[in-house]
Amino acid sequence: MDLHDDARGQQDELERLRRELHREPEVGLDLPRTQEKVLSELDGLGLEVTTGDKTTSVTAVLRGTGPRRDAADPRTVLLRADMDALPVAEATDLEFASRNGAMHACGHDLHTTSLVGAARLLHSHRDRIDGDVVLMFQPGEEGYDGAAVMIDEGVLDSAGRRADAAYALHVFSSTLPSGQLAGRPGPILSASNRLRVVVHGAGGHGSMPHRAQDPVTAAADMVGALQTMVTRRFDIFDPVVISVGVLRAGTARNVIPDHAEFEATVRCFSTETIARLDEMINETLGGVARSHGVTADIRFDAEYPVTVNDADEAGFAAGVIREAIGEVHYTELPTPVAGSEDFSRVLDEVPGAFLGLGATMPGLDPADAPNNHSPHATFDPATLSRAATVYAELAIRRLDRFTEGAPR
Repeated sequence: MDLHDDARGQQDELERLRRELHREPEVGLDLPRTQEKVLSELDGLGLEVTTGDKTTSVTAVLRGTGPRRDAADPRTVLLRADMDALPVAEATDLEFASRNGAMHACGHDLHTTSLVGAARLLHSHRDRIDGDVVLMFQPGEEGYDGAAVMIDEGVLDSAGRRADAAYALHVFSSTLPSGQLAGRPGPILSASNRLRVVVHGAGGHGSMPHRAQDPVTAAADMVGALQTMVTRRFDIFDPVVISVGVLRAGTARNVIPDHAEFEATVRCFSTETIARLDEMINETLGGVARSHGVTADIRFDAEYPVTVNDADEAGFAAGVIREAIGEVHYTELPTPVAGSEDFSRVLDEVPGAFLGLGATMPGLDPADAPNNHSPHATFDPATLSRAATVYAELAIRRLDRFTEGAPR
């Protein structure tokens, strides 16, 4: 059973679907055209398909017919692909580039296509599948917490019992060579949190700052104080990253405004650190505000938790890739990546693994190719058949492992 050969036989069809998805990206939880395309591609595969009530998700259950499937209580593996795009105006020269103001700048069009390819492979080999497979096509990964919505609607139990293992792949337009897979046990992606601060002062003439309470200088000091806090209040081996991406104040250069505000993304890699961050940020920024004679409204919101790969499942996935794809095509990451993912919600409930897949375009250097989320990001379509293979191999082999020792 060479699934990779079968997947390569789908390559042209997979590239067609990927181009269609890329040409018409949709953002957020409402992806009607994307959902329509996925449903059309799954039609005829004998899957039990349901769609979401609160979002345009697609859940498809494939019932294996392998000789060791426990008909009374079959084991279940979940495979996830996210489907949404970003509000980024595409700046590539692709013939199928988006023109609607959104862009699949994070490669979710490849994820969706690859999981469709895996569905076809699994359908073709269902007589070797000793359990059930849940295909989770998810909207709203890019900041909308679509995984939480799907979990709330029952995706983890959609086969009739809680999934026993779960896997997801994510492509990268840089960093990794095309076709190279990567993972690690334990934390693989950071938690993501949002910080918003509004500094309230008293405005005045720019020539007489002593007659005002300047919120701008206070906000500037706060931005610097956060960086000092990171290096002095947190363990460097359990790191925190704070990046201020929004800073707003004033309407004229010679007017001290009444207020200033800034927003930051806060990343960390342990639940213990998340618990301390809110307290430390409020303490630090409150002290700066008092020293300037201003006040500050500080809001710290947890977004996505740390994405943690189960050690056994990460090791299993690495072994499957090395055996099915080749020893040289798997790399163990030495450290986590500071990006965040709502697949963390799934891994909080079900043991599993999140894996990276290099999709750097031929001719580009992974070290300096445009990164995910760039309007210039491009992804190698040759990775589609490899991703479909990995998805399918993980499901088939994990179910086989679950039933090892059972009589055939």
